[in-house]
Amino acid sequence: MRTELVSEPGDPGRPNEDFASVALPASGQGGALVVLDGVTPPSDGGGCLHSVPWFTARLGGALTELTVSLPDVPPPGLLSRGIARTAESHASTCDLSHPRTPQATVVLARWSPDSVDCLVLSDSVLLVESPDGRVTAVRDDRLDRLPRSALSSHTVVDTTLRNKEGGFFTAAADPAVSSRAVTASLPRDRVRALTALTDGATRWVERFGEGDWADCVAVIREEGARGLVRRVRALERERPLGGKAHDDATVVHVELPPAG
Repeated sequence: MRTELVSEPGDPGRPNEDFASVALPASGQGGALVVLDGVTPPSDGGGCLHSVPWFTARLGGALTELTVSLPDVPPPGLLSRGIARTAESHASTCDLSHPRTPQATVVLARWSPDSVDCLVLSDSVLLVESPDGRVTAVRDDRLDRLPRSALSSHTVVDTTLRNKEGGFFTAAADPAVSSRAVTASLPRDRVRALTALTDGATRWVERFGEGDWADCVAVIREEGARGLVRRVRALERERPLGGKAHDDATVVHVELPPAG
């Protein structure tokens, strides 16, 4: 088994708000990956005393532990428990009802000798490569389906779309959001590799159009996860985007051993 993890802040002067982990249980049976992309808070702090990195570390740590220790709980149940545990840790000090209470996108994957179970919430991406080289993206495309005019300001987004029906969902303080996640389950022998990316890394495909998802996996296999991030940074300098010039970029790539 080969695993590779790279996480690079968009701005060296700011903390990285992404979280990433790969866990291999002591039993040697299977493993798991977790990737979160924290949502940058508003200037007023969103009613919380804690930073987004604090939140992603808490939620990411909880999900990593739960995913490994509770192999019989499906991914939505793991996310629900992780959100509840994290919310409980600061409910007494912070306003968790604020629409911008600390929150994050989620990618979670767990593999066993028999299956690969996946969950994606919001705009991070999980790429699943089959033994014949085909690459399928497990995506939550609700943000993509919203008209750009609906995203005109943070105020409009927070009051009408964020964690609301007809809008999009993130992991914040409500465990029930786990039912909104996109999930997939595949036989273990149909998966050769898994690649999780936050949207700072998916820019290579989604914003710059340098290739498709299969091309993205090929770059990672040939140049490593850092090679993909390096390509994104070069493109950001050459072809500046509106909004964030650079974003936190995280890539986790796992090549699974042959099934059976």
